[in-house]
Amino acid sequence: MSLTHYKRLQTAEVRIGDLLLGNGHPIRVQTMTTTDTMNTMATVEQTIRCIEAGAELVRITAPSKNEALNLQNIKDELRKRGYHTPLVADIHFTPNAAEIAARIIEKVRVNPGNYADKKKFEFIEYTDAAYQEEIDRIRERFVPLVKICKEHGTAMRIGTNHGSLSDRIMSRYGDSAIGMVESAMEFLRIARDESYHNIVLSMKSSNPQVMVQAYRLLVQSMQNEFDLCYPLHLGVTEAGDGEDGRIKSAIGIGTLLEDGIGDTIRVSLTEDPEFEIPVCKDIVKRYNDRNAAVQLPEIIKLPYSPFEYKRRESFAVENIGAKQVPVVVSDMSSAESINPEQLQSIGYDYDEATDKWSIGDAAADYVFTAERPITFALPGTLKNIVNVSVWDASSESQFPIFQLADFVATPSKSTRINFVMVDCYSENHVALPAQLEMIQQAAADQTVVFCLSSTNNNAMQSVRRMFIELTNLGIRNPVVLVTDSGMHTPDEHLIHFATETGALLLDGMGDGISLGFTGKAMMDNTKTKGRTYLPAYPHFQDGIHQLSQLRQNPL
Repeated sequence: MSLTHYKRLQTAEVRIGDLLLGNGHPIRVQTMTTTDTMNTMATVEQTIRCIEAGAELVRITAPSKNEALNLQNIKDELRKRGYHTPLVADIHFTPNAAEIAARIIEKVRVNPGNYADKKKFEFIEYTDAAYQEEIDRIRERFVPLVKICKEHGTAMRIGTNHGSLSDRIMSRYGDSAIGMVESAMEFLRIARDESYHNIVLSMKSSNPQVMVQAYRLLVQSMQNEFDLCYPLHLGVTEAGDGEDGRIKSAIGIGTLLEDGIGDTIRVSLTEDPEFEIPVCKDIVKRYNDRNAAVQLPEIIKLPYSPFEYKRRESFAVENIGAKQVPVVVSDMSSAESINPEQLQSIGYDYDEATDKWSIGDAAADYVFTAERPITFALPGTLKNIVNVSVWDASSESQFPIFQLADFVATPSKSTRINFVMVDCYSENHVALPAQLEMIQQAAADQTVVFCLSSTNNNAMQSVRRMFIELTNLGIRNPVVLVTDSGMHTPDEHLIHFATETGALLLDGMGDGISLGFTGKAMMDNTKTKGRTYLPAYPHFQDGIHQLSQLRQNPL
């Protein structure tokens, strides 16, 4: 995977019916039906809705022989109506259902956690010989399916699910990303022994952090053992619905796609499956013609492991940094004026009759108002960030923000918190020594909180590269992640923020977030200058809170 620019991981080519996957082909989008597979017409109608929404693969559950056999009726009806999109049978506990389905449709998905094992939640101490006997038992159950798939040209997904690892894997590897990888690798080795390679793999979890680590480890394992990577299906299980489901999916899927990992995706929402497809498309289209990127400095030393979570070490500047919960900075700099009622959108309700504030669980910690300092008394937990040109040094609730060069040159600074903006590796800063020298000067001040952003096409990688530089230089000042969206629809904004910011938070980078729109991206199409903060649209506020929790509750 690439840490400094977007580059697709080279994977083997897999054929699923007439659809080609991997090997540089477009990232494919898919979904799964929710109807009773025995209800042929209902399943056909829902499949058609998914196809017409843009699904390139449709998965149908086949938990027993009867459902597997009925796949023939479903396929025949779809073909009769002129739909030739490949179908996938979803198999869990029933090898004979998989063997039936593999003769009928274009792909089967098996879960190595329960295909040949029954879970009893037992811990078993295996000798190496006893463990090998278990592998031989799995081989005996699995090889017949492999041979059928090979004979019929059927593709297979070996789909590990974090929530259904076998007792055998749990006993040897624990509830870990490594266990997920080894669960799939055991099945993959058997398939390769049979010279069967029409394989896709997945490492799904309801926890995006576990999911990302598992996929990265899987890529490393395949490269080390086979010098080859098979195509990867990305998805977060049980993501939910609405904004939460979209954010959670985009954090996991988007983080991996930013690394160039992933050949097909499914966004798993608790909504009708056809509504998953537009979200998939919004995620995937970010990577169309994405090769143009600002050249970033080569990484000489990577100071963290991309395979495990470890929070970047930072010291505290008041309530920002160290082990404190990441802060949320609300950018309301585009507002014509600010009154107490407007703060409702960022979690603060003012009761004029009692002259008291009530504070929501997801309330912002700071509000940036640029050239317009807030003149009324703020609730005690909210502080105002303003441009240094209008900063009142005597105010207890007001703090200045500087451009990097201005901070270094200006003697007038806060004795408590100074926010310093850094545009990471932007095109006018490619010759970097002067910028790094200023960063080191600013970092010597223990009141400095850096605000990292980038205007580059490879913005996330640019900010990540700056984090690497800060760590290698021993700079431990806290950092607020500043991310703007130039998108147009609510889903596009959510995906952009979750991907750009979530990818960094998952790797332990960032002590706060500030999310905003560029002027052209305002959803109500009103004209504005500069950024407008996300909670101008209140239904997004919980999404910001969810992003910040990635740093509060690491595994």
